[in-house]
Amino acid sequence: MLSSRVVARAGLRASSKLQISRSVAVGGLRTYAAAAAQDVRPPVALYGVDGTYANALYTASAKTSSLDQIAKSLSQLGDVFKKDPKLTTVLNAPTLTVSDKQKIIQELQQVAGSDKGDIIKNLLGALAEHNRLGLLEGVIEKFQVLISAHKGEIELNITSAQELDNKTIQRIEKAVAKSEFSGGKKLKVVAKVNPDVIGGLIVEIGDRTIDLSVSSKINRLNKALTDAV
Repeated sequence: MLSSRVVARAGLRASSKLQISRSVAVGGLRTYAAAAAQDVRPPVALYGVDGTYANALYTASAKTSSLDQIAKSLSQLGDVFKKDPKLTTVLNAPTLTVSDKQKIIQELQQVAGSDKGDIIKNLLGALAEHNRLGLLEGVIEKFQVLISAHKGEIELNITSAQELDNKTIQRIEKAVAKSEFSGGKKLKVVAKVNPDVIGGLIVEIGDRTIDLSVSSKINRLNKALTDAV
Protein backbone atom coordinates (compact mmCIF):
# COMPACT_ATOMS: atom_id res chain seq x y z
CA MET A 1 0.00 0.00 0.00
CA LEU A 2 1.07 3.59 -0.59
CA SER A 3 1.12 4.44 3.13
CA SER A 4 3.25 1.41 3.95
CA ARG A 5 5.92 2.57 1.53
CA VAL A 6 5.75 6.13 2.79
CA VAL A 7 5.94 5.11 6.47
CA ALA A 8 9.14 3.24 5.70
CA ARG A 9 10.59 6.40 4.21
CA ALA A 10 9.22 8.85 6.77
CA GLY A 11 12.21 8.45 9.06
CA LEU A 12 14.72 9.17 6.28
CA ARG A 13 16.57 12.44 6.18
CA ALA A 14 17.82 13.52 2.78
CA SER A 15 19.84 16.60 1.85
CA SER A 16 18.18 16.98 -1.54
CA LYS A 17 15.28 19.44 -1.65
CA LEU A 18 12.14 19.15 -3.67
CA GLN A 19 11.83 21.79 -6.40
CA ILE A 20 8.13 22.51 -5.93
CA SER A 21 6.60 24.65 -8.62
CA ARG A 22 6.85 28.31 -7.65
CA SER A 23 3.76 29.04 -9.66
CA VAL A 24 1.92 28.18 -6.44
CA ALA A 25 2.50 30.74 -3.72
CA VAL A 26 -0.07 32.90 -1.93
CA GLY A 27 -2.18 30.43 0.04
CA GLY A 28 -0.79 27.75 -2.24
CA LEU A 29 -2.97 28.93 -5.09
CA ARG A 30 -0.97 31.19 -7.42
CA THR A 31 -1.15 28.46 -10.06
CA TYR A 32 -4.83 29.16 -10.43
CA ALA A 33 -4.88 32.93 -10.01
CA ALA A 34 -5.09 33.74 -13.70
CA ALA A 35 -8.02 31.38 -14.11
CA ALA A 36 -10.06 33.32 -11.57
CA ALA A 37 -10.54 36.13 -14.08
CA GLN A 38 -12.29 33.78 -16.50
CA ASP A 39 -15.99 33.04 -16.45
CA VAL A 40 -15.36 29.64 -14.92
CA ARG A 41 -16.49 30.18 -11.36
CA PRO A 42 -17.39 27.17 -9.18
CA PRO A 43 -21.13 26.44 -9.32
CA VAL A 44 -21.56 26.46 -5.53
CA ALA A 45 -19.73 28.14 -2.66
CA LEU A 46 -17.39 25.98 -0.60
CA TYR A 47 -15.63 26.96 2.59
CA GLY A 48 -12.63 25.88 4.62
CA VAL A 49 -9.05 25.52 3.41
CA ASP A 50 -9.85 22.32 1.50
CA GLY A 51 -12.80 24.12 -0.07
CA THR A 52 -10.50 26.95 -1.17
CA TYR A 53 -8.21 24.49 -2.92
CA ALA A 54 -11.18 22.69 -4.48
CA ASN A 55 -12.56 25.99 -5.79
CA ALA A 56 -9.20 26.92 -7.29
CA LEU A 57 -8.79 23.46 -8.79
CA TYR A 58 -12.23 23.70 -10.39
CA THR A 59 -11.42 27.11 -11.87
CA ALA A 60 -8.13 25.91 -13.33
CA SER A 61 -9.75 22.77 -14.74
CA ALA A 62 -12.63 24.71 -16.29
CA LYS A 63 -10.21 27.17 -17.86
CA THR A 64 -8.38 24.35 -19.63
CA SER A 65 -11.61 22.47 -20.48
CA SER A 66 -10.41 19.49 -18.47
CA LEU A 67 -13.06 19.16 -15.76
CA ASP A 68 -13.95 15.58 -16.69
CA GLN A 69 -10.31 14.55 -16.89
CA ILE A 70 -9.43 16.10 -13.52
CA ALA A 71 -12.55 14.59 -11.94
CA LYS A 72 -11.46 11.16 -13.18
CA SER A 73 -7.92 11.64 -11.85
CA LEU A 74 -9.18 12.75 -8.45
CA SER A 75 -11.60 9.83 -8.35
CA GLN A 76 -8.63 7.49 -8.81
CA LEU A 77 -6.81 9.24 -5.98
CA GLY A 78 -9.93 9.01 -3.84
CA ASP A 79 -9.95 5.24 -4.30
CA VAL A 80 -6.47 5.12 -2.75
CA PHE A 81 -7.81 6.71 0.44
CA LYS A 82 -10.69 4.23 0.54
CA LYS A 83 -8.32 1.29 0.23
CA ASP A 84 -5.85 2.70 2.73
CA PRO A 85 -7.57 4.55 5.62
CA LYS A 86 -4.21 5.27 7.25
CA LEU A 87 -3.00 7.36 4.33
CA THR A 88 -4.36 10.68 5.62
CA THR A 89 -2.59 10.10 8.95
CA VAL A 90 0.64 9.44 7.09
CA LEU A 91 0.25 12.59 4.99
CA ASN A 92 -0.26 14.62 8.17
CA ALA A 93 2.87 13.21 9.83
CA PRO A 94 5.17 16.05 10.98
CA THR A 95 8.20 13.78 10.46
CA LEU A 96 7.84 13.84 6.66
CA THR A 97 10.89 15.39 5.04
CA VAL A 98 11.05 17.25 1.75
CA SER A 99 12.38 14.05 0.20
CA ASP A 100 9.47 12.05 1.64
CA LYS A 101 6.99 14.54 0.21
CA GLN A 102 8.65 14.38 -3.19
CA LYS A 103 8.29 10.61 -3.27
CA ILE A 104 4.67 10.84 -2.10
CA ILE A 105 3.86 13.33 -4.87
CA GLN A 106 5.47 11.09 -7.47
CA GLU A 107 3.44 8.09 -6.36
CA LEU A 108 0.19 10.05 -6.17
CA GLN A 109 0.84 11.48 -9.63
CA GLN A 110 1.28 7.99 -11.01
CA VAL A 111 -2.11 7.04 -9.59
CA ALA A 112 -3.78 10.19 -10.94
CA GLY A 113 -2.14 10.00 -14.36
CA SER A 114 -1.11 12.93 -16.57
CA ASP A 115 -3.39 15.88 -17.20
CA LYS A 116 -3.52 18.99 -19.35
CA GLY A 117 -1.48 21.78 -17.79
CA ASP A 118 -0.11 19.60 -14.96
CA ILE A 119 -2.98 20.77 -12.76
CA ILE A 120 -2.84 17.76 -10.40
CA LYS A 121 0.95 18.04 -10.18
CA ASN A 122 0.69 21.71 -9.23
CA LEU A 123 -2.02 20.98 -6.68
CA LEU A 124 0.07 18.28 -5.00
CA GLY A 125 3.11 20.56 -5.07
CA ALA A 126 1.16 23.39 -3.46
CA LEU A 127 -0.19 21.15 -0.72
CA ALA A 128 3.25 19.72 -0.01
CA GLU A 129 4.92 23.14 0.02
CA HIS A 130 2.48 24.42 2.62
CA ASN A 131 2.45 21.21 4.69
CA ARG A 132 -1.16 20.51 3.70
CA LEU A 133 -0.95 17.11 2.02
CA GLY A 134 -3.25 15.86 4.77
CA LEU A 135 -6.01 18.01 3.21
CA LEU A 136 -5.92 16.09 -0.07
CA GLU A 137 -8.79 13.74 0.77
CA GLY A 138 -10.98 16.70 1.74
CA VAL A 139 -10.06 18.56 -1.44
CA ILE A 140 -11.05 15.52 -3.49
CA GLU A 141 -14.42 15.22 -1.73
CA LYS A 142 -15.23 18.92 -2.16
CA PHE A 143 -14.18 18.91 -5.81
CA GLN A 144 -16.65 16.07 -6.36
CA VAL A 145 -19.36 18.29 -4.84
CA LEU A 146 -18.52 20.98 -7.40
CA ILE A 147 -18.59 18.49 -10.28
CA SER A 148 -21.98 17.19 -9.17
CA ALA A 149 -23.35 20.73 -9.03
CA HIS A 150 -21.84 21.43 -12.45
CA LYS A 151 -23.71 18.43 -13.86
CA GLY A 152 -26.96 19.43 -12.17
CA GLU A 153 -26.75 16.53 -9.75
CA ILE A 154 -27.50 16.50 -6.05
CA GLU A 155 -25.49 14.28 -3.75
CA LEU A 156 -27.28 11.59 -1.78
CA ASN A 157 -25.10 10.35 1.08
CA ILE A 158 -26.09 7.07 2.70
CA THR A 159 -24.14 6.16 5.82
CA SER A 160 -24.45 2.76 7.45
CA ALA A 161 -22.54 0.69 10.01
CA GLN A 162 -21.81 -1.99 7.41
CA GLU A 163 -21.56 -1.96 3.64
CA LEU A 164 -24.98 -2.06 2.00
CA ASP A 165 -25.81 -4.29 -0.95
CA ASN A 166 -26.70 -2.70 -4.29
CA LYS A 167 -30.36 -3.68 -4.03
CA THR A 168 -30.77 -1.79 -0.74
CA ILE A 169 -28.97 1.26 -2.08
CA GLN A 170 -31.15 1.29 -5.20
CA ARG A 171 -34.32 1.09 -3.09
CA ILE A 172 -33.22 4.09 -1.01
CA GLU A 173 -32.24 6.02 -4.13
CA LYS A 174 -35.61 5.31 -5.75
CA ALA A 175 -37.51 6.41 -2.63
CA VAL A 176 -35.55 9.66 -2.30
CA ALA A 177 -35.86 10.38 -6.04
CA LYS A 178 -39.65 10.30 -5.69
CA SER A 179 -39.63 12.57 -2.63
CA GLU A 180 -39.58 16.35 -2.46
CA PHE A 181 -36.04 16.17 -1.11
CA SER A 182 -34.53 15.52 -4.56
CA GLY A 183 -36.02 18.64 -6.10
CA GLY A 184 -36.33 16.73 -9.34
CA LYS A 185 -32.55 16.62 -9.76
CA LYS A 186 -30.45 13.63 -10.74
CA LEU A 187 -29.07 11.90 -7.68
CA LYS A 188 -25.43 11.03 -7.18
CA VAL A 189 -25.34 8.27 -4.58
CA VAL A 190 -22.39 8.13 -2.19
CA ALA A 191 -22.47 5.13 0.15
CA LYS A 192 -20.33 5.42 3.27
CA VAL A 193 -19.51 3.03 6.09
CA ASN A 194 -19.15 4.29 9.66
CA PRO A 195 -19.15 1.66 12.46
CA ASP A 196 -20.10 4.38 14.97
CA VAL A 197 -23.60 4.39 13.45
CA ILE A 198 -24.01 0.95 15.10
CA GLY A 199 -27.10 0.18 13.03
CA GLY A 200 -29.75 1.83 10.86
CA LEU A 201 -29.00 4.60 8.39
CA ILE A 202 -28.15 8.27 8.06
CA VAL A 203 -29.42 9.73 4.79
CA GLU A 204 -28.21 13.18 3.73
CA ILE A 205 -29.35 15.09 0.67
CA GLY A 206 -28.58 18.74 0.16
CA ASP A 207 -28.89 20.45 3.53
CA ARG A 208 -31.32 17.86 4.88
CA THR A 209 -30.46 14.92 7.12
CA ILE A 210 -32.64 11.94 7.98
CA ASP A 211 -31.02 10.23 10.96
CA LEU A 212 -32.41 6.75 11.48
CA SER A 213 -29.27 5.40 13.13
CA VAL A 214 -29.16 3.34 16.30
CA SER A 215 -26.46 5.64 17.67
CA SER A 216 -28.82 8.60 17.36
CA LYS A 217 -31.56 6.73 19.21
CA ILE A 218 -29.13 5.83 21.99
CA ASN A 219 -28.03 9.46 22.29
CA ARG A 220 -31.65 10.61 22.56
CA LEU A 221 -32.34 7.94 25.18
CA ASN A 222 -29.27 8.96 27.20
CA LYS A 223 -30.36 12.61 27.05
CA ALA A 224 -33.88 11.73 28.18
CA LEU A 225 -32.54 9.73 31.11
CA THR A 226 -30.12 12.49 32.06
CA ASP A 227 -32.81 15.17 31.93
CA ALA A 228 -35.07 13.02 34.06
CA VAL A 229 -32.55 12.70 36.86
